[in-house]
Amino acid sequence: MTMQSLPGGTFTMAEDLTVTRVGYGAMQLAGPHVFGPPADRDAAVAVLREAVERGITHIDTADYYGPHITNEIIKEALYPYPGDLHIVTKVGARRDAEGGWPKALSREELRQAVHDNLERLGLDALDVVNLRVGGLDAPEPGSIAEPFSVLAELQQEGLIKHLGISTVSAEQIKEAQSIAPIVCVQNFYNLANRADDALIDSLAEQGIAYVPYFPVGGFSPLQSDTLDAVATRLETTPVAVALAWLLRRSPNILLIPGTSSVEHLRDNIAAAGLELPPKELAELNGIAS
Repeated sequence: MTMQSLPGGTFTMAEDLTVTRVGYGAMQLAGPHVFGPPADRDAAVAVLREAVERGITHIDTADYYGPHITNEIIKEALYPYPGDLHIVTKVGARRDAEGGWPKALSREELRQAVHDNLERLGLDALDVVNLRVGGLDAPEPGSIAEPFSVLAELQQEGLIKHLGISTVSAEQIKEAQSIAPIVCVQNFYNLANRADDALIDSLAEQGIAYVPYFPVGGFSPLQSDTLDAVATRLETTPVAVALAWLLRRSPNILLIPGTSSVEHLRDNIAAAGLELPPKELAELNGIAS
């Protein structure tokens, strides 16, 4: 399978950064609750190698997954990296002893996080670093200028090629853009949670990628019933329908479904290529309302 055969084709985030719209999210390579080692490290390595063999050129990770473990597995599986493979990472959080996700947005924490990603991935410069701010699934008010400026400095130092931001509002995006260009935004968005509709269209006009997380998160029982009914009629799964809908929502949307199973990886790739007939597409479009 070649890169061109993946559903959705590719998206050019920058002159030196073209990725497959179907990517791979590495969060699930760590142990339960994204903490500690996986039960089967060889299986985790196999999933990553299968993703690249299938033509995926966009892997999303963070050194606080595990912590550290996911990036170590990526390096073990894929280093030296193919020339067309782009690894996107995140900073702005850490893991505590209880497995929590406290914020880590000070200058010292951000600089250390970038160096930790570089070291564990075996890279001299990171393709994209997303600044993770906000809550679990929604932005929080306030300025992001101070932490984003730290990443802009690291970009000027040559340690980061491109910048992104995650769990942010339109106002925070504008604030970041006043400091340095961004190539992507990662926010909570799916069929049932479409507060970012206008933002997605605005970013598309600017050529900026939008990377939704929680593709089936936050559904009400009624919304889930509708999604299930459509999936049953199309003889597939609700996740497949949700991924296919996202890929068709806007050309700047990139998918990063995660899995620790080669079989599920193949299912996710196939799901993104699912055809949605007009009747079902209209029904899905109405879920949010």
